[in-house]
Amino acid sequence: MAEEKTSTLLSDVSIEGDLIEKDKIILDAKINGDIKANEIQTHSKSNILGNITSKEASLGGKIKGNINSDRIKIRSTAEVEGVLSQKTLSIEEGAVLKIKANTSK
Repeated sequence: MAEEKTSTLLSDVSIEGDLIEKDKIILDAKINGDIKANEIQTHSKSNILGNITSKEASLGGKIKGNINSDRIKIRSTAEVEGVLSQKTLSIEEGAVLKIKANTSK
C-alpha cells in the first residue's frame, strides 16, 4: 500500500484560493478558500475563511465556514463559526462556538 503523505503549512504562510490534498494536511496558516483532504488538522494560529471537507477533522484556531466531515474534533483552542455536518462530533472545554450541527448515521 502507498505511504500516506502529510502536507504542513506553518503560521508564516498565507493562501488565497482553494487547497486540495489527497492524504493529510496540517495547517497553522491563514487560508482564504475551501480545503479538501482525507484528514485535516488546524492549529491555534490558523485562520481559515472557507469550507472544509474531509473524512477526519481536528480543529483549533479560527475557522469561519461550513465543515463536512465523518469525524470532527473541536479542540479547546478553536473558534468555529458555521454549519457542521458529521457522523461523530467531540468538543473540548474552552472552545468558542457559533455553530449549527447536523449529525448523520
